[in-house]
Amino acid sequence: MVITEIFKSIQGEGTRAGLPCIFVRLTGCNLRCVWCDTAYAFHGGTRLSLDEVMQKVRDLSLPAASNPGSRAGSKRIDLVEITGGEPLLQPEVTPLAARLMNEGYTVMIETSGERYVGELPREVIKIVDVKCPDSGAADTFDLANLSAVDQKDEIKFIISSRRDFEFAREFTSNHQLPGRVRQVIFSPAEPDPAGKWPGLESRELAEWILADGLEVRLGLQLHKFIWGAEARGV
Repeated sequence: MVITEIFKSIQGEGTRAGLPCIFVRLTGCNLRCVWCDTAYAFHGGTRLSLDEVMQKVRDLSLPAASNPGSRAGSKRIDLVEITGGEPLLQPEVTPLAARLMNEGYTVMIETSGERYVGELPREVIKIVDVKCPDSGAADTFDLANLSAVDQKDEIKFIISSRRDFEFAREFTSNHQLPGRVRQVIFSPAEPDPAGKWPGLESRELAEWILADGLEVRLGLQLHKFIWGAEARGV
């Protein structure tokens, strides 16, 4: 597998936000969303075997060896997220997920929604994006994914404008998403400091959700509040 980074952090998004988590970030993506915040994962990376990836996850899931006092009564981190880039571009992601689950880890995979998620083990928690118009990758969602998700999974929209919001609202309603998945998440695309895209303030998105009485969760990126928008590997 080609890996950009493997690290330990706090889960920043979704219904498991705030939980300690091991992240395995795969290299490569076939989309170029306007507001992407992980473009550094498009290229490069390090080729690792499945055994090497598994060992890195095991090592990170335990308290640091430099702090032996913390090991007494400590529990390993059992939550692992496989992300990218687009992780489903690499076929090894399926056996990796299976091996992690066989060792007792809860496995999440975050994907753009352009690739079919039904080939993954059913027990994998799928965090599936639906790209809104302002992403520059509209109409890439594979509708077959709606038959491959269930009540443990999440569907996410990154929203950059009122047009995006209305698209996400109609898609959610037309496909009855709240009944299909554990949570539908509307997340604002942060305004770009360089002015490449306008973005959307979280307060405005919250007001739209409330005004329309939507059965969705406002998703904010907790890790960016903690470490800052430009931080990597946290």
